[in-house]
Amino acid sequence: MTKLSVNINKIATIRNARGGNIPNVLQAALNCEKFGADGITVHPRPDQRHITYKDVADLHQNITTEFNIEGYPSEDFIELVLNNTPHQVTLVPDPPDAITSNAGWDVIKNYDFLKDVCATFKNKGIRVSIFMETDLKQIEKAATVGCDRIELYTEYYAVNYLNNPEKAIEKYVAAGKLAKQLNLGLNAGHDLNLDNLAYFAKNIEGLDEVSIGHALISDALYLGLQKTIELYKTALK
Repeated sequence: MTKLSVNINKIATIRNARGGNIPNVLQAALNCEKFGADGITVHPRPDQRHITYKDVADLHQNITTEFNIEGYPSEDFIELVLNNTPHQVTLVPDPPDAITSNAGWDVIKNYDFLKDVCATFKNKGIRVSIFMETDLKQIEKAATVGCDRIELYTEYYAVNYLNNPEKAIEKYVAAGKLAKQLNLGLNAGHDLNLDNLAYFAKNIEGLDEVSIGHALISDALYLGLQKTIELYKTALK
């Protein structure tokens, strides 16, 4: 079954709006695990406007499921990841001031850089995933850069799902099949929610993991965290 990794950035955003430690980010992560999440994802930004470097250290020391750290591989980010050895690092090409991730890597253009970064993390025993769009030539190149997985950027699918789900998922099916042919693991994330997740998971063969934060935490405000995680897990079955 496809694993569910819960991105807890939004919980940190709420905490940071007032300072202090309410809501408690670590407790929220532990509750996610307790309620069935298969992993915890964080995406620390250079300005630490939501997840802080201290949060990363606290989570690394306490969570028992899979830990995934996302971000742009700057020197500070690389040091943070190496100091906290998550199970997986997801490389995202977003600039420091980006509100959220909005594009996949141009692996062809950044090949040497990504190859060096992948080697750095893999030498520490960390699985490496690269945030990608559905361009097949880019995915072919990613298979030679040294990463273990790609994460498909699913905003296009989510935006177009309600109008024409078959058309919306077409490129993702092809990208997923190619990834598996190239022996790349397959993750997905961005704007997946309870409306579109089941269809995506049903049609993408070999989907290893989805990382979901904004929609899941928003749903939890109405449904409660435990019920929400149960519903997302059911959608992945």
